[in-house]
Amino acid sequence: MSLPEIFREVPSGASGIKWVHDNGKSPRRYLPEMAGPGVAIFDFDNDGWMDILLVNSGPSTFYKPSVPEHPALYRNNHDGTFTDVTQPAGMTTELFGMGVAIGDYDGDGFPDVFITGVGICVLYHNNRNGTFTDVTKPSGISPSGWSTSAVWFDFDNDGKLDLFIGEFADYSQNKICSLAESYGGATGPSYAQSYYCHPKLFKPASSRLYRNLGDGRFLDVSRNSGISLPGKTWGAVAADINGDGFLDLFVSNDTVANYLWVNHHGSRFEETGLLSTVALSSDGSTRSGMGVDAGDFDGDGREDLVVGNIDAETTSLYRNLGNGAFDDINTKSGVGRVTRLLSTWGIKFIDYDNDGWPDLILCHGHPDDTADQRQNGIHYRQPLLLLHNLQGRRIENVSSVAGSAFTKNYAARGLAIGDLNNDGYLDVVFTENGGPAHILMNNARDNNNWLGLNLEPKRANPAAAGAIIRWSIGGKKFVRFKSAGGSFLSSHDPREVLGAGKGAIDWVEVRWPRPSDRIDRIFHPNMNRYITVAEGQSSDSRSY
Repeated sequence: MSLPEIFREVPSGASGIKWVHDNGKSPRRYLPEMAGPGVAIFDFDNDGWMDILLVNSGPSTFYKPSVPEHPALYRNNHDGTFTDVTQPAGMTTELFGMGVAIGDYDGDGFPDVFITGVGICVLYHNNRNGTFTDVTKPSGISPSGWSTSAVWFDFDNDGKLDLFIGEFADYSQNKICSLAESYGGATGPSYAQSYYCHPKLFKPASSRLYRNLGDGRFLDVSRNSGISLPGKTWGAVAADINGDGFLDLFVSNDTVANYLWVNHHGSRFEETGLLSTVALSSDGSTRSGMGVDAGDFDGDGREDLVVGNIDAETTSLYRNLGNGAFDDINTKSGVGRVTRLLSTWGIKFIDYDNDGWPDLILCHGHPDDTADQRQNGIHYRQPLLLLHNLQGRRIENVSSVAGSAFTKNYAARGLAIGDLNNDGYLDVVFTENGGPAHILMNNARDNNNWLGLNLEPKRANPAAAGAIIRWSIGGKKFVRFKSAGGSFLSSHDPREVLGAGKGAIDWVEVRWPRPSDRIDRIFHPNMNRYITVAEGQSSDSRSY
């Protein structure tokens, strides 16, 4: 008897999600058309079930939609279907959207929403009654360029969520390009013959860091913090790379060196990408850094990094050596070989089988919709990949048994993970540029045990970003670092699911990030369910 597929794709329309991305595609091929959209999995109404938000395009200096366009918010009906609640929720601000970051910036227990875009961004405050209010103007958050991935994290450990906003490039001139300008070759740039401009033709832009003042307002500290070095940011993840208790930032850049911003105790950031060997390829070239994530791939207690690139450049898996440096193990691990012909956007560590080891899921699509006409073996639409982690030594490509969705090709972009049906097995939502959203439900075919954690901070930041989770199974210890952000333009289920294989967890502990000084440990938790771990309220709670 054969095993069922790992992920089951929900048929189009069966979920109730009828949304389709409008990329605003025109004959002039403005570059922002090809980039979005992002997706978020989060529980906006705190009913214990994950909802879905999808970013869409809207009016800009280069696009005027014929009908109003805005984000789409879908409420989980608890039965595998979703209901569009965008209008009653008040999410009607129009913008040419890119990505989404979810974070409870005011600590009231309800998640707020930040949406990036071209020209403007939007901050929605959750009113705790199923509605949102656009508070962008009074918040002081006002980037005016082309904003991409954003991350809520507490950079100064004051217990409040700050906001990093990645900026891609100076697109103020709405530049259009001929084939010769973008790739070399034929000339003749009539509008009908335009091609998407190569990112190398644009000036880099400075990303932004906003400090949370605690009263609904934010202060731009980009320059004073050191974050203002210009780049061309696609992806961003906040993780404690050096284990000093302060969250660092890894940022992928297109045609510019990637940045690793090391956090010096909340006072300033130092860019160490070159020294850490995560900035360039092994031959010293810049690449097309796209989606990123952080996770302990090899189980050595240190955060490793992964960054997707365009075809031929391959996805890079960076092993953290613990001395401030990384080793690109894309060849050794097998990741390089399977991504050589693919352009990786959404990418996420995911323990899809709950064996305790973080696997990888990747979605792909070439940025240029004319790629099939020009490049031998390179296609615009490309497949998904599911890579199984063989205990930190190498990966096994299990895409051939992952499900029917992995046999198709997509112009995929954003990707988020979360447990949509509360069965303890992480599901996947990914988007297509100019296409529909796809929901992949995890069939839990391995039937491994699990424990879900809903973290409830008190003094620590509301996302518990930076928390260290440890658990023991038959004396073998595992560790998980709670990072923030990751993938591409997307945001994920805030809960943590700990895989236990066929065993049971002896104990699980949460070391809360500063300014908390607590460690909470729970012994012999009941398995295969979600539990709430409140800061300082376990039977074994102590200072560190």
